[in-house]
Amino acid sequence: MARILALDIGKKRTGVAVTDPLRIIANGLQTVDTAQLLKFLEAYFAAEQVELLVVGYPLQTNGQPSESLRYINPVLRQIVARFPNLPVEQFDERYTSTMAHRAMIDGGMRRMARRDKATVDTISATIILQSFMESRRYAELYP
Repeated sequence: MARILALDIGKKRTGVAVTDPLRIIANGLQTVDTAQLLKFLEAYFAAEQVELLVVGYPLQTNGQPSESLRYINPVLRQIVARFPNLPVEQFDERYTSTMAHRAMIDGGMRRMARRDKATVDTISATIILQSFMESRRYAELYP
């Protein structure tokens, strides 16, 4: 079974998360410089089978698209152009950074470690992916 990969695209960094081969759980993979993202994806897709790409779609609290889409959309267009056969789904990423910080605090991570933005990005991508998978399971159970 192929994996699902999730991206939390940022202006400077992109958090990356991936499912296990059975698509049961989401795991943080790493944070990549956004400028190097296509090169990273190319290498990852050559090594692993990926069935779907989930990209965090930032919405404001009122449900309107966020300002950050102005730098996310160009990266997303490049990904779609480079990998035209890979399905891409956008998924609401509201509050994932807040949830990532909360997870780090609840997990006992020290204050200095919580300041590492790369860690926050990876955890955010993991939350996006886990939430996506849960929403899919819910839709299957309650059509």
